[in-house]
Amino acid sequence: MQIKNEILEIQTEQGICIRNITPQIVKILEATAFKTGQVLVFSRHTTTALAINENEERLLEDIKRHLGKLAPESEKYLHNDLHLRDVPPDEPMNAHSHLMAMMLSTSEVIPVVDGQLALGTWQSVLFFELDGPRKRTVFIQITGE
Repeated sequence: MQIKNEILEIQTEQGICIRNITPQIVKILEATAFKTGQVLVFSRHTTTALAINENEERLLEDIKRHLGKLAPESEKYLHNDLHLRDVPPDEPMNAHSHLMAMMLSTSEVIPVVDGQLALGTWQSVLFFELDGPRKRTVFIQITGE
């Protein structure tokens, strides 16, 4: 069994944005000779997340709207009492982003079969920025042979 580690860098837009990172993962997998194994995708931030779902524009808008209802930015959160915490001067009020991230996942594992991701027809690996714009990183670990 061999292991390949990669860091995927993503520059995100303002607020909530959802990116399909499947093509980047496929490209990393194709650079290996692995025919069988698995790909671990891990988000390295507390206000980002990952999910496997359909990459359809109207569904992505529905997801953003739904997340906003579950953790509205306008709500009063203790985490946003910045004057009561030791924070950098540019610290955002982002409790809602942390809460949204907790409702999703920080990682996904995808099987590799015959050198390809074993995703279903409509499945894509989606990266969720919940507190943008920011420069983000996603850790990719491919284990296989």
